[in-house]
Amino acid sequence: MKTVKLLVAFLFLLALQVTSIPWAKSAPIDDLIQAAKKEGAVEFLAPSSWPPTGVEMIAEAFNKKYRVNLKVGKHSSQQMAQDVSKVMTRAAVGVAPEWDLMVVTDAHHATLSLKKLLQAFDYRSLGVDSKMVHYGNGTVSIANQLVQPAYNKKVLPARDVPRSWDDLADPKWKGGKIGVSVATHHFARLGVGAWGVEKGNKYVEAVAKLEPNLGTLGQLYTRLQIGEILVAATLLNGLVYDAERRGAPIVFAEKVEPVIAPAYHAGVPKGAAHPNAGHLLAVFLTTSEGQELMEKYTGYTSALVPGTRAYKYVQGKKVLYMADDQAEIIDKLADEYTKTLGFKKK
Repeated sequence: MKTVKLLVAFLFLLALQVTSIPWAKSAPIDDLIQAAKKEGAVEFLAPSSWPPTGVEMIAEAFNKKYRVNLKVGKHSSQQMAQDVSKVMTRAAVGVAPEWDLMVVTDAHHATLSLKKLLQAFDYRSLGVDSKMVHYGNGTVSIANQLVQPAYNKKVLPARDVPRSWDDLADPKWKGGKIGVSVATHHFARLGVGAWGVEKGNKYVEAVAKLEPNLGTLGQLYTRLQIGEILVAATLLNGLVYDAERRGAPIVFAEKVEPVIAPAYHAGVPKGAAHPNAGHLLAVFLTTSEGQELMEKYTGYTSALVPGTRAYKYVQGKKVLYMADDQAEIIDKLADEYTKTLGFKKK
């Protein structure tokens, strides 16, 4: 009898060990891969600044990594606001969205989140850093635009290089010597996330009194190169990296902090035809392979993924990320700053 009891106890312990073996249960990523395979395709909306070759290489590497052989429909977002509106309009009449994964800015995804049009997914279970997951598990932050003042190091004397955001309101820039871009949400992010709205408003009013040279980020980049302006109040790291590749003397005023870090988010709109494939592609963009391809073809990587160029750049610096609940007020302030600075609304 004692022998039987010992045998039963042994078998019970053995059963416990078997069920605890890692391969006894499939990993969440395996389940997602199988679900994506069944869907067979994914419609991918990427920013227009992402070259077609780059998107093609991302699609190829994605299929290879997960062995899914999905048909990747590649779409270019010319106007993110219009694309978001299209998703909302189709949802209102019960029509599925055109895309399974949308890569647009954090602010644009905020609009979809407020309308409850993002499909939540447990990205953390697949190893995505919790700091990269936003809007109630609706999006993943995959890359950051790093924003600081920039200048032409062959034109601007070292003594005049800005060392703080306040330096940009100095009267010495009056008369078009400073360029200000239509991306007024950069100033709005400072006001909401770093200074407080009152200081932000006064700051923008002070910059407006300098009669700045107004334009798009691309136009300011060109004007810096030809010496038409001495400093751009804000410029993107992608443009600074482009200057580096081309041997152009455009550099950041690296002493200026905080570094503003708008983000590209990847999210699956609610009602997407291939949601599992969309979630899997979003996860891929956070991997080392995805980040390497984005750096090579777009110039942008995540400041939250160790080893990337963006991550290395922000080490030791104060960085300003937008909190999910700040998007609405930032959008409102950006509209006000557009008027204050003298931009004409289209």
